[in-house]
Amino acid sequence: MNQEKIMKGKLVTTIILLIATVIALIVFIALYVDETRKTERNYRAHYRAEMQHLSGEIEGYLNTEGGYDTRYNMIIGYSSCAASYAFLMNDFEEQQKAVNELYTCFVKYPEQMSEKLEDVKTAVDHILDDLDKGYDELREIIDSIDKKGN
Repeated sequence: MNQEKIMKGKLVTTIILLIATVIALIVFIALYVDETRKTERNYRAHYRAEMQHLSGEIEGYLNTEGGYDTRYNMIIGYSSCAASYAFLMNDFEEQQKAVNELYTCFVKYPEQMSEKLEDVKTAVDHILDDLDKGYDELREIIDSIDKKGN
């Protein structure tokens, strides 16, 4: 009889520990999912901010009469940051490619891209307005670049 009570006590203890472990696992998973969503929202907010900076810097480049090299370098910097944040976001692969290729074109083909800044600004503004056509416009601009030229 004594042995039976000991075994029942161990079984009850095991069941209680199992339930506590399952509850802890569920709480951990919920916290992980919540933190992942917060991080994703944070990346999207930073991406949007960098695209706003990019749009503003392009506008400054188009409206100024001097300092083109500095402003163009700022455009490159903001497009780099936007491409970096786009890389960190989930379910953003096609848009990520467009933004990354835009950055690459700014770096490799500055003369051609400086001629297309008005179109880039329009596309970026469409992206900021949450219009998918902005990414299509970026792809058109990227495709129009002579990649064998300067």
